[in-house]
Amino acid sequence: MNIAAVRDQITKAHEHEASHGQLKAQLAQQLPHLHPTIQLPEKDAQGTLARFVAAYIDQVPEMLEAAHEVALEAGIESQIKPVLKIAEAYFLQPPDIMNGHVGLESLLDEAYLAHRLVEEVNDLYIKHFQQPLIPLDTTLANLIAHQLIGEAFANQLDEVVHHSVDSMLNEESFALESVEAYRDKLTSPDTGAAWKRWPCLSRQLGVGLELDQPA
Repeated sequence: MNIAAVRDQITKAHEHEASHGQLKAQLAQQLPHLHPTIQLPEKDAQGTLARFVAAYIDQVPEMLEAAHEVALEAGIESQIKPVLKIAEAYFLQPPDIMNGHVGLESLLDEAYLAHRLVEEVNDLYIKHFQQPLIPLDTTLANLIAHQLIGEAFANQLDEVVHHSVDSMLNEESFALESVEAYRDKLTSPDTGAAWKRWPCLSRQLGVGLELDQPA
């Protein structure tokens, strides 16, 4: 794992934003046109949105680092590390679809890929193990990021994630003799306790999603 390189990418993107304000300008343009399901505080809506984007990006290396640590402690590194390496690669070797994207705008896309990858793998693990691989509540945050990125491009990014998951995990991956032992490790209280410090990111930052709103 090369978490230091991921953090370096994020630091450079923050520096780029501080110099150019590209994301700030983009969010200012988007604010009046955001989907009505996205709920922001009336005061400092743009600032809240900017802080959400920064935290959504900044959380990725912490997520990868914590996941790797939990995997080592639980003895399941061989199952988890391929997931983490793909999420890391989204930052260090972005897919061609990212060409032309720079700064925090680019890293929002890359963070979305990493978070969505974890979400998709979690869905697979819930199907086979009745619980997530990495119990992070990022669904709401991912829906908000999807809206900020834009429906068309976010859907393309989702396709990148689906391809990554399909090439990494299939039904045979869960039909191994080691699955039962692995299931026991997943249910270990020590594994679960390591994740309790991860609250719902979007709610923590004051950004909500009202799914009952009309489109």
